[in-house]
Amino acid sequence: MCYLYVELQSVISIPPRLIHRGQASVYDTGCHSTDFEVHRNWLAITHSLPVSKWYHENTSEWTLDYPPLFAWFEYSLSHVAQHFDKEMLVVQNLIYTSPATILFQRLSVIVTDIVFIYAVKECCRSVREEKGSKDLLGHPFFILAALLLWNFGLLIVDHIHFQYNGFLFGILLLSVARHLQGRHLEGALLFTVLLNLKHIYLYIAPAYGIFLLRSYCFTKDNTDGSVRWSSFSPVRLVALGSIVISVGALSFGPFIAMGQLPQVLSRLFPFKRGLCHAYWAPNVWALYNMVDKALSVLGVRLKLLDVAKLPKASMTGGLVQEFQHSILPSVSPSITLICTLLSIMPAVLSIWCRPRGARGFLRCLVVCALGSFMFGWHVHEKAILMAILPFSILAVESREDAGIFLMLTTTGHYSLFPLLFTAAELPIKVLLMLLFTLYSFTSLKKLFRGSLLNPLETTYLLGLVAVEILCEVVYPLSPWQHTLPFVPLLVTSVYCSLGVSYSFIRLYVSLLRQHGTDKHKQL
Repeated sequence: MCYLYVELQSVISIPPRLIHRGQASVYDTGCHSTDFEVHRNWLAITHSLPVSKWYHENTSEWTLDYPPLFAWFEYSLSHVAQHFDKEMLVVQNLIYTSPATILFQRLSVIVTDIVFIYAVKECCRSVREEKGSKDLLGHPFFILAALLLWNFGLLIVDHIHFQYNGFLFGILLLSVARHLQGRHLEGALLFTVLLNLKHIYLYIAPAYGIFLLRSYCFTKDNTDGSVRWSSFSPVRLVALGSIVISVGALSFGPFIAMGQLPQVLSRLFPFKRGLCHAYWAPNVWALYNMVDKALSVLGVRLKLLDVAKLPKASMTGGLVQEFQHSILPSVSPSITLICTLLSIMPAVLSIWCRPRGARGFLRCLVVCALGSFMFGWHVHEKAILMAILPFSILAVESREDAGIFLMLTTTGHYSLFPLLFTAAELPIKVLLMLLFTLYSFTSLKKLFRGSLLNPLETTYLLGLVAVEILCEVVYPLSPWQHTLPFVPLLVTSVYCSLGVSYSFIRLYVSLLRQHGTDKHKQL
């Protein structure tokens, strides 16, 4: 299976692409996405410049904005890259796209996916399954392996669009697997390394922190399931703290010593980018933006508002920048932080009050990932994978989770379609998603012996077909295509927001219901 996985990646890794330059989209014969140039530039920065200039260099608009450990990762890759084409490592060679450069970048993603493949193997070893099943293809561990290795979103984001998410998610899944196996210090070490590779995983740090404090540092519970305060182990807390401090020192230490920590942090948290990405991620803020836009249009039509006094509608222009809402209050980074914390607080409290082991932690992790996706600042649509991939483990163990997983995965994966927007990529993304979706539905239905969705949920998912026809066939033929080009993205984002929001609510209801059941049993 691993062989077929790598072979499929190599086949689909080099399709035609458009490259985004600032606000424009220009066809480029090098066949790659914006992120290709981002990572090529980071290779050049880390290879050609001293460490003291890594987070100051701004020749390219794609400045280094990942944590230092990822910069060292790029530095190590650059020493292999120089044997392919040294010109890719020159900072001034912007938009450099030689065949050797493309080959190296694509191969680097495939090779580093070894981490992901190993992590999937470890996750499959940790899956609960019913005894007596003789059908290999129907085993939960086999279904999980397929759902992870052939995940549609990860394939198109890494191997068509271009990023190193497989490598990063491999570390995350391996960390989760270690906790499921009871190897908590290893799990903590892996997650700390992950945080220092990509800081977006801070969103799920509360799940890790509370779980390790509650279930590792406190060694025993009372008979009612509450924490036994006398069981606290200072030694275990020191062990965890040593891991966090040592990895952080290794990653940030050189920059702290050079007095560059503020500069590094300013790169990691650029709040000037605005509430939403150029393409709205399907979350609460997409719905909020849509309501604001609808109210402003209605107000103008009813002559209740003066169009000249309304803020410029840049939020529907497809640009990455700050903007003001027209009717509803504008949202600041602090508001999104508060909303995110409030959205994950019940889940975090639940694993403190009633831990329910590593699987309770995993459920909390998924809720934290979805909560941050729903309410976070400048969320990328690709962040939905942070919830989908770990949730795959629960989906093969629980019928209810399988139903939520199908809703979330189908909607979340479809929301990634705008990443591949050329005509040549349309059949590729449609075929790959159909194959993955059909397998997900049929395998999980067979595993749990029955339908997993109700008629309303099925109808909603079928509506995605109508959205795709509207956006790819009908709208391009309409007269509004040239005057309102952002409408297909808006429709996709808003429609998918409904499905992701529904999945988030269902997942939360499931978590709180389990918490309530545990309390009832104690009574």
